[in-house]
Amino acid sequence: MSPNPEPVATRARPTVREAVFALLRGFAMNTVFGNPGSTELPMFVDFPKDFRYVLGLQESVVVGMADGYAQASGNAAFVNLHSAVGVGHAMGAIFTAYKNRTPMLITAGQQSRSILPFDPFLASARATELPRPYVKWAVEPARAEDVPLAIARAYYLAMMPPRGPVLVSVPADDWAMPASAVAPRRVASALRPDPVLLGEIGAALDAARAPAFVVGAAVDRDGAWDQAVQLAERHQARVFIAPMAGTCGFPGDHALFAGHLSPMRERIVATLAPHDVVLALGAPAFTYHVAGDGPHVPPHTQLCQLIDDPDTAAWAPQGSSVLCSLKLGLLDLLARPAPAARPAPPRWQRLARAEPPAPGERLSVAYVLQTLADVRDPASIVVEEAPSARPVMHERLPILRPGTFYEMCSGGLGFGMAAAVGVALARPEARTIALVGDGSAMYTIQALWNAAQMNLPITFIILNNGRYAALQDFAPRFGFASGIKPEGSDLPGLDFLALAAGHGVPAQRIRSAEQLQQALPGALRADGTVLLDIEIA
Repeated sequence: MSPNPEPVATRARPTVREAVFALLRGFAMNTVFGNPGSTELPMFVDFPKDFRYVLGLQESVVVGMADGYAQASGNAAFVNLHSAVGVGHAMGAIFTAYKNRTPMLITAGQQSRSILPFDPFLASARATELPRPYVKWAVEPARAEDVPLAIARAYYLAMMPPRGPVLVSVPADDWAMPASAVAPRRVASALRPDPVLLGEIGAALDAARAPAFVVGAAVDRDGAWDQAVQLAERHQARVFIAPMAGTCGFPGDHALFAGHLSPMRERIVATLAPHDVVLALGAPAFTYHVAGDGPHVPPHTQLCQLIDDPDTAAWAPQGSSVLCSLKLGLLDLLARPAPAARPAPPRWQRLARAEPPAPGERLSVAYVLQTLADVRDPASIVVEEAPSARPVMHERLPILRPGTFYEMCSGGLGFGMAAAVGVALARPEARTIALVGDGSAMYTIQALWNAAQMNLPITFIILNNGRYAALQDFAPRFGFASGIKPEGSDLPGLDFLALAAGHGVPAQRIRSAEQLQQALPGALRADGTVLLDIEIA
């Protein structure tokens, strides 16, 4: 008869809270962006000392900071929101994160399970429906002990291409319940392209008379900047940046760079008319802002697309689409034998330098952005939300390095100020330049407080024209007579120096070329956060 076995020592199961924080540690997610309410407080009992809580003063600021942080770090950001009302406040920013393809793991507080049957105060009656359709997945686990598994699944989904936000609703009394530890797994999600169809695209490029590339946000997002440059040089292809691209995937000073495409069908067709093969890399084909007529590409032009998003591949109006990691697809195209040499296309003709304003006149956007391009460090990071200045920015402020430009892909205001804070948190070694219109700035002006509290290396540049200029510029397209302004499009009386001071940020108003030349270099080298309120024509 065998001896009695030794009693096995039992170890107390971790709480949901302990299991989730251990899992987040394994995912290298030790920063929490939030604006807490009562249903979230149980999560933060005995908050781990190796975690950082970044308080936003409004939920759209919270998600905007997380958006910039995730894009600049390359890892999903962790966000904690307050029940239905907090998610509701954040929905515009969640929509932008969805369009930006930003990986984001959002937890939302929920009332305690024990009182949910009684329709309690602050309960989110349809917690998983509220954020849809702008999250990849939403769940409220059936049992408290399932919360860590739900967090793990949400993270993997957020990080799989196309990346995006996910939401887990967690009842307040779940956090103290026992659960099983969940170990992080390695999940590879980069897709290799179909070799047959990719070979056909490669052959079309080889045989092209005058190829062109249209580079979208997924190129820089997938770390494929260098490969895009190499493939363009191999084929001597002119390179355009896709309409409304949220990042820049090609150097703006390269001989093959040809500018940014307009988000208008007829202008896209006219611009691409000289090219017999067009390859869209990590970009929709194409993003339009207004209705148009006629073909989507010029007649006799072959359209091809490499994209990491099956939905985008499905709605492309014509041509061949390959679903893949942009980096792997470009590497496979570069592995093909080099084609016969062809002459380089003519260089893109840049505009003449903008002149300073005459005495008594306001600064032009072109002069301001040209001056910024002259003095900024190429390694500095530009976060832009100045819609009316965007076409001028594309001409006057070239982006020269990967990972140094971010703008919203959604068209909804409120991204720039908050995202700049998140970018600076993730990349403190570089100067972040927040280039924001006066109207845009007011959506998340509270982000100034975060920048000041953490003394982040950010230069906020407000392009102040006292109006919603993009709205007024679009008015004639919708039937407004020349010179007639839409109602609600003027913004008189905003004092950004007072707003900056109230949030703890030193600021200066700029009204002349001389003031700009004197103030801008110092603002880009300052210790911490500064704001320049630049009055423009």
